[in-house]
Amino acid sequence: MDHNLRFSVSSFTEQGSYKLMELPPELCKVMEESLSEGGDSNSSSFYIKGQPGEDAVLCTQDKTYTIRSVSLSNSILVVTSPPDSDISFDGGDNGLPNIVIRDQLSQILELTQTVPKLHKLNTLLKGKEYGEDEEDNEDGMNVELAIDHSQNMEHFTYTDARAMIQASETELKSGLRQRRILQINETLRPISSIYLTKIIQYILNTLAALMLNHESVPVEKLCTTLADEHDVPRIVSVQVMGWFGDINEIDGKWKMDVNSVVKEAGLGILKDAKDRSYDKDDLISTWKDLVGDKFNSSVSLDLLAGNYLIAPAAPYSDHQVVKYFPISSLPIDPAQRFSDLFLTRSKWKNEDIVPFLSDIAVNSKERDKLLLKYARATTDAEGIWYTSRAQYNG
Repeated sequence: MDHNLRFSVSSFTEQGSYKLMELPPELCKVMEESLSEGGDSNSSSFYIKGQPGEDAVLCTQDKTYTIRSVSLSNSILVVTSPPDSDISFDGGDNGLPNIVIRDQLSQILELTQTVPKLHKLNTLLKGKEYGEDEEDNEDGMNVELAIDHSQNMEHFTYTDARAMIQASETELKSGLRQRRILQINETLRPISSIYLTKIIQYILNTLAALMLNHESVPVEKLCTTLADEHDVPRIVSVQVMGWFGDINEIDGKWKMDVNSVVKEAGLGILKDAKDRSYDKDDLISTWKDLVGDKFNSSVSLDLLAGNYLIAPAAPYSDHQVVKYFPISSLPIDPAQRFSDLFLTRSKWKNEDIVPFLSDIAVNSKERDKLLLKYARATTDAEGIWYTSRAQYNG
């Protein structure tokens, strides 16, 4: 259809005020669904996040996207209908409708899904650990009161995290859960690993002593027992239960996730021995004793993938030792990540290195691209091995 093109009377002030963003298919679908009758408008809410010095990202309700500027070979004109108040643009001499040129663009913004930038939480929450010593406060059971009156502690809240962390709402909540970060009176505090291991042990012992079914545990009964016998505040115990299972708010029952509880127990043992290697057989034995007879069949080193290294106790020995080596201690930058991994080991088996890449790749396809870029693959009778590329020196 033909139109009459006219420049806006505000073209100079409007220049540079427009940006075009190309949405990937999944975001287009979200937008279309929200615009349809009965659609959820909240699901189409987008947020641009970024502090000074950071590249901006776009966050949806459950995903994070990098924003990249891409140059166009041909310029694009931004045009609109004339404003209602501008009667001079009602129609042209030739009877064709008028449209107004607002801006000229030579770039578009491209979105690519990326991993959420949750690593920043480690720095922001440093020195704010919540441990067993909190119970020694004057009012140990009133955790909110204890925090409000804590000395020399700058509070970092969930609202602060939403504003400063480049992650969607769903990814942020998942990250807080995975990092075992308590929310107490809106204040965020990572729980001490030693204290968390004790709480896990208290829970397992309580289930055994009271002969409770781990798939249907009365929340109030467990909370009361932990508070009365071990001084664990209810606000802490409920969140710990939420990390390691599902709480049914309607019937007040907790269904324990056996594997996640067993995994955390094993991690606690490894962290306690972080400065030394742990005999593999001794680790398994100690781990099984900690979780008890009912759950010791679930004990497996596979649960701790991405948190340990295993090696022969001595050259040519079949005896193995395990050392704590958490993915959380590695750099988030891919180049630095591979540098650290290859400094730790010059040669990695495929199944050993993959767990240490899970937090820097959004999916297996992106992970394979990183391996192709930073590592060289070879295959022998034992499987696929990765070594550092010759031109990559970290």
